[in-house]
Amino acid sequence: MKRLIGLLLIVLVYSTTTHVHAFDMDKAFKEAKKIEKEIKRTKFPKRTFSIVDFGAKPNQQDAPCHEAINQAITECSLAGGGMVVVPAGVFYTGPITIKSNVNLHIAEGAVLKFLPDQSLYFPGVLTRWEGVDCYNARPLIYAYGESNIAVTGKGTIDGMGSDTNWWYMKGREKYGWKPGLLNQEEGGRDKLLMYGETSTPIYQRVMTPEDALRPQTINFYSCHTILIEDVTIINSPFWVIHPMFCESLIVKGVTIFNRGPNGDGCDPESCKNVLIEDCLFDVGDDCIAIKSGRNMDGRKWNIPSENIIVRNCRMKNGHGGVVIGSEISGGYRNLFVENCEMDSPLLDRVIRIKTSTCRGGLIENVFVRNINVGECKEAVLRINLQYENKEKCNRGFNPTVRNVHLENVTSQKSQYGVVIIGLEDDQYVDNITIDNSNLNNVTHQNNKISGARNVKFTNLKINGQQSE
Repeated sequence: MKRLIGLLLIVLVYSTTTHVHAFDMDKAFKEAKKIEKEIKRTKFPKRTFSIVDFGAKPNQQDAPCHEAINQAITECSLAGGGMVVVPAGVFYTGPITIKSNVNLHIAEGAVLKFLPDQSLYFPGVLTRWEGVDCYNARPLIYAYGESNIAVTGKGTIDGMGSDTNWWYMKGREKYGWKPGLLNQEEGGRDKLLMYGETSTPIYQRVMTPEDALRPQTINFYSCHTILIEDVTIINSPFWVIHPMFCESLIVKGVTIFNRGPNGDGCDPESCKNVLIEDCLFDVGDDCIAIKSGRNMDGRKWNIPSENIIVRNCRMKNGHGGVVIGSEISGGYRNLFVENCEMDSPLLDRVIRIKTSTCRGGLIENVFVRNINVGECKEAVLRINLQYENKEKCNRGFNPTVRNVHLENVTSQKSQYGVVIIGLEDDQYVDNITIDNSNLNNVTHQNNKISGARNVKFTNLKINGQQSE
């Protein structure tokens, strides 16, 4: 609470003077340093368990080794913790479950290939799918209620998503779907969303393979003190890294490449004290998307994501570089983004906030500085309070976005500088500033802003001209 009050005081003091002075980012990022110190670090005993010693064999596609890996993890945890090593080689596997005090280390030259056989991932486990609580397919790597856990190493996690297995379930021909194949739109998606809207008890929300709701690659649920470091993750069936209700999480030096649908890179959902740094994202959806539950489920839990630091990351393809939403009904506060590079004609936006009167949520205290953009497709900053307005839902939950501050952003190509789509009443988007920034080769010289108040620019140049 003291931290939140401190950030609000910073915002209040400087929001009243932005017509004269730029927002004081240094003060805001001093709070980020305090938050970083609160993130607990993993620590493991010097014990090593090789999956080979438990029967795992490389190159055995017809004999997946997840039982051997899970046995090694269980033995390691029962012994008090340590490192479970996947050595160099290609290991075919089904779902893996991480236990407390275990570091799953995927060594350089090692590849974990997760077989796309749905029967391996059912019966399901407690998770969320697009922000709605349910029992769905086991994520490829899962943990529930564990602490002091890690996935590390220079190896590769291959979700084996492609147009011939997981991805076609999106129901789009561009991802390999054909009539007669499973389709999430004709399967479980609408059913699950309606479960959420009608507050159906979670124990009744049991999804099946026929529902076609693809699993996440890494899903840690209600865990504490987590490290994901150095691994390369490719071809995810669905979202790649999806921590939920977690605290003290570090994602460092991770490379994510994913061309599949809904292929978000890292989606902290209702998480607190998170550091994402030195990562490379090249994905088919949002690179980083912060969430806190969808509609009724998000409001029921009412647990915001908060205190997330993103720095020294590179973003290539994606719908957005750093995104808040759209499943943000529990709210969000205190985002710090700095020293990132973003560049791709297929990167739609740099900073994106998306919600609606279905989703609602209070989103506040977003601080962004020192961002170098080569090219993005649409806008450097996009705030949209009318996202997916055709959604069937209970409405009337007006979202609020306030205290969003960008400084020292350079961009070499985009359609717009700033796009803000608020509600008819402009009070729901308030106190947005961009300072000391240069946006070049912008197709539309004028920003596109509606339904917002106290939007101020100090030394923002678009195509070399001062923007008002």
